[in-house]
This record gives sequence, C-alpha cells and structure tokens, in this order.
Amino acid sequence: MDQSALNKQNSERIKAVERSFGASGKSLSRPGRFLVGQGCLKKQGRRKPETKVFFLFNDVLVYGSIVLSGRLHKKLTVIPLEDIQMDYMEDNAELTKQWLIRTPRKSFFVSAQSQEEKEAWIEHISLCKEKLLLQGGSLQNPAFAVAFIPDQVAHKCLRCFSIFTATKRRHHCRKCGFLVCNACSKKRMLIKHMHATKKLRVCRICYFQNKEEEMTRRRGDSAGKNSIEDED
Repeated sequence: MDQSALNKQNSERIKAVERSFGASGKSLSRPGRFLVGQGCLKKQGRRKPETKVFFLFNDVLVYGSIVLSGRLHKKLTVIPLEDIQMDYMEDNAELTKQWLIRTPRKSFFVSAQSQEEKEAWIEHISLCKEKLLLQGGSLQNPAFAVAFIPDQVAHKCLRCFSIFTATKRRHHCRKCGFLVCNACSKKRMLIKHMHATKKLRVCRICYFQNKEEEMTRRRGDSAGKNSIEDED
C-alpha cells in the first residue's frame, strides 16, 4: 500500500473516531496525526471503576464514555502526550492490571483485562511520547494533579477522622486528593497547573500550606528586590 493510500486510510479512521462522539465531540484531524491503536480500559472514578474507550494517537491520548459499544461515545477528553506521566502500580482489591496516568489537570488509575494488554498500552504510550519529544515536543507542565482516593476506600475524614454518614458527605480535596468532610474542605483556591478558571475545593491543610508558600515566595521576591536596590 502506497503512502497516499495509507494517509487516506488513517484520515478515515480518525473521522470514524470523531463521528463516534457525535455532535458533542470535537475535531481530531491534524496534519501529521495518526491513530496508533484503541481499546477499552477500566478507569477508576470517584465512586467506582467505569469502562471507558481509549484512542492512542501519535501525539494525544483520547478517551470517553461508552454509549453503545464500538459505535457511540460521549464526554471526549484529549490529553497531549507531553503532559502524561505513567506510574506502574501493583494490583489491589479494587483494580488489577492497573497503572496510574498523571496529567496536570487530572490523574487517574486505569486497568486492562490482561497483563499483556497492560504492558502493551504502557509501551505504546511511552514510545509515542518519546518520539514526539525527539521531534521537538516539550514538557510544558512538570506539576501533576493528584489521583483522587476512591470513595469506598475511606469511611472517615482523612483530616479530622469523623465518620462519614448520609449527612456528613465525602468530598475530595483537589490539591491532595484526600477524602474529607465538608467542615474540613470549606476553603477554595486556584490550582495553577490544573488550568482552572475558578477556585477549587481544598482541605484546610492544603489551603494553609499554600498560604505559607505564597508568603515565603513574596518574602523572597522582596529580599531580591532590596538586594538589587542596595547595589545601586
């Protein structure tokens, strides 16, 4: 098969992925982009694992929810490969054949149906990212979002240790990922590497740690300016 035929086939495959997300999707066609592979993985949500469809391109990882297996999907998410870091994880009671995908905006656990499939996904994502960086890509975001602790893992607030009930609900701190009660997560703050446009819920410890870091940074900036002025 010649190159023009391969390009046409690749274009048709990408269009098929776009169509599977319907009107809620977005254009995935880009010059030089090609589809490497696809498959279903279990993604650990806040409450329970859910099966998602994943598409690996040479420059991005795309996933979404399944409406009709093999045909219709929704909630398309696109992650640049430069923004991905993967951590190999051991099996636990909740997920087997799992690994952690870290990104600046969101980090989450996924699991495959077999060890061979797990190894293949990790290898192909790593190779695509490595090639992308060699071609001039860059690591834009060294800070990664934490992976949320699943709801079923903790029955107590991980800050004040009060027991969760029907009225004392679970919340996630967007900074550390801990499960906390409402009383321990009343604070809000911007988390820059998550590119949020509004302040997000955080636990009191992360909030005050961030305040201390800001004050330390400001004192350092002030000291630096004073040193320069003294030299003049």
